[in-house]
Amino acid sequence: MNEALPDVPEVRVVGLPQLTSGFDLVERLDLPMHLKVHGPLDTLGGEQLAQLAERIGLKGRGGAGFPFHKKLRSVAESAIRRGVRPVVVVNGSEDEPACRKDTVLINRAPHLILDGALLCAEALGARTLVVGVTRESTQRSMEAALAERGLGNSRRSALRAWVRRNPVRMVSGAAASLIRSIDGGPAIPPGRKVSASRSGVGGAPTLLSNAETFAQLAIAARIGPDRYAHTGLRDEPGTVMLTVSGAVARPMVIEVPTGVPLRYVLRLAGAPPVPQGVLTGGYHGKWIDAATVDEAIVSRDSLDAVGGSLGAGAILPIGQETCPLGESLRVARWLAEESAGQCGPCYLGLPAAARGLEDVLDGGGSAALEALKQVANNVKRRGACSHPDGSAMFLESTVKAFTDDLAAHVLGNGCGRPVKGVLPLFEGGGASTGVPGGTESGASRQRIHVDWTLCRGHGLCADILPEVFELGADGFPTVAQARVPRYAEGKALRAVRRCPALALRVEEDTRGQAPERHLPVLSQGRGRRAPGR
Repeated sequence: MNEALPDVPEVRVVGLPQLTSGFDLVERLDLPMHLKVHGPLDTLGGEQLAQLAERIGLKGRGGAGFPFHKKLRSVAESAIRRGVRPVVVVNGSEDEPACRKDTVLINRAPHLILDGALLCAEALGARTLVVGVTRESTQRSMEAALAERGLGNSRRSALRAWVRRNPVRMVSGAAASLIRSIDGGPAIPPGRKVSASRSGVGGAPTLLSNAETFAQLAIAARIGPDRYAHTGLRDEPGTVMLTVSGAVARPMVIEVPTGVPLRYVLRLAGAPPVPQGVLTGGYHGKWIDAATVDEAIVSRDSLDAVGGSLGAGAILPIGQETCPLGESLRVARWLAEESAGQCGPCYLGLPAAARGLEDVLDGGGSAALEALKQVANNVKRRGACSHPDGSAMFLESTVKAFTDDLAAHVLGNGCGRPVKGVLPLFEGGGASTGVPGGTESGASRQRIHVDWTLCRGHGLCADILPEVFELGADGFPTVAQARVPRYAEGKALRAVRRCPALALRVEEDTRGQAPERHLPVLSQGRGRRAPGR
């Protein structure tokens, strides 16, 4: 099994360093070394700063990719309109097991991040600066950096600055979670979506962005937009910080100019020459296959164009020797465990989706696959935060990327490969034993049948057993028989007992692992094929 990544893995750079300047000299740039490497920094007015961010096309580097100049102007306008001082928040939470680039920056170049944040605070007239972290190492480094600058949380300070540490959880890194924790609440989304630019910390307009975003702004403010644009692509200038792990010889954080071929980055980390697939953007990201890797370059637009995602900057290849669906199941289970537990689409939907993927691996057939797709679709755009949306995107991408393996599990006896556990997870999370790979079999031997001579379309079966039954346009079940997932055997028996027409029965499947072959979908039990079937 792949071990968890250290807080600060190996760091490399392609081309000339910007964010990682000085890393070859010292392990951590304190304030004197930071100024020696990067030089002094002049303050900028609010509109000057917004124009700079707009000229370099700076977008948030935490995953969402929102244009920074729009966020900056929105906070300024809200503060002026309401007549209140805004707040600046640096999000250095980074709670994904596969992400370390912000952790590396906070541990090794904290003053570069503070440069960008203090530029914004000065330009906006903010009197409060908060840095959100989730690790002991990042807390220590950032608190030391604030002390080196003489910044603290005294009420008499012109700028009150402090570090807020939250638990390492996927939902802790959400903007709303961080703001809620700064206000004294739990580090979970509040259940309602309010723009931080309008109402954030203490109800004040809040500029909240990712740690790397502030560091990039500090680089651009020093060297100017023209020189900044000399690195990388014309439409996406500058560098990108990536965390490369998974099936690689050397997990690393690497700074690369935009436009570098993705295959070159993978080669530097010692990835397989022909990976089975590459997960781009982290565990809220998307898979791309081996053929697509050769087309992709490191940029937001390029990865989007080939079906991938830059996201939080995590790149995870897997080799040919592991079951990709089993690897994805480990992640799906972890994502379900990371739910804040306060909205149904996340608390109920994500575990159901993980069980659905497990059922596909267990030989549940096309009915299990369709159930998985439906559950993943149902959780989207219905949660209190982006966690269910990102998790659903990951599951849908898994189904699309590994069609051959999916066919082997749905129509045959599996892909024949074990699950190596090459995708990093936090210790104790998502690493359940007995993950069904290609060589393991634990599928239910029960099948549930519909007797069309008795069925009257009451629809109760779909309410009790949605993993199997879906109602068609005529109100009748869309399958005549299907394998029952192991976890739903009790619900299947309850559906049989509660069917008003006594039209259901459960039988032991004596056909072993034979491929799924559903009976034709009938309408009202009278022998007519449903439309479109």
